[in-house]
Amino acid sequence: MSKIKINKIYKESCLETLKKTPDDFIDIVITSPPYNMNLRIRNGQYCSRQIVKELTTKYQNFADNLPIDEYFEFHKSVINELLRTSKIIFYNIQIVTGSKRAFFRIMGEFYKELKDIYIWDKKVAEPAIRDKVLNRRTELILVFDREDGISRRFRKANFNRGTLEDIWQIGREKKKNKEHGAVFPQELVHHILKNFSDEGDLVYDPFIGTGTTAYVAKLMKRNYLGSEIDKDYHDFATKRLKNSGGLF
Repeated sequence: MSKIKINKIYKESCLETLKKTPDDFIDIVITSPPYNMNLRIRNGQYCSRQIVKELTTKYQNFADNLPIDEYFEFHKSVINELLRTSKIIFYNIQIVTGSKRAFFRIMGEFYKELKDIYIWDKKVAEPAIRDKVLNRRTELILVFDREDGISRRFRKANFNRGTLEDIWQIGREKKKNKEHGAVFPQELVHHILKNFSDEGDLVYDPFIGTGTTAYVAKLMKRNYLGSEIDKDYHDFATKRLKNSGGLF
């Protein structure tokens, strides 16, 4: 018997939630983990810095500056657990200084399970914080599939042949919480759920933040499950799910 309860957001690390989750329990994962924005480079070496509001876009209550090897090992552990418990995984990442080497390694580590990569085009680029650096307009969505990663064909897909492209132009949303600057758009979650899930499916977000994945899943008649270590975000997301409202 499963120890996990659905339609609930757990206030804990996703690794704790996943320990309680049986194999193949989750139908689809949609998530956007912290960017590790406060790990910077000085004199050709990584260095952690104090929380800087304009750089920390996901959390305010931890430094978001894990050493690059720890950041890699953490995401390796999370993805391994998601592959055990989930049928398909959409893992949204942004390539920044504090994450890029870790995620380049992740792509190699999970090359057999990495099914495809899609581009989220936010329509407007974020200005670079230093000279000689390109503005960042896009993020990447890594798609993992334990059983059929070798194929680009999905076992569950609701779109007709030739109708869905691999670049998704979806603008960013306004903040739902004054301290949470990196808001995952409802439209992006809706787009993934519409094309790759059915009513009644269980949707999991291991870094749920202000609860957008669960909120959209509920409105689309899916079940949801989430994990969030930050108490303020957990409480905000839980209250948000109690309120009714439309998409977008």
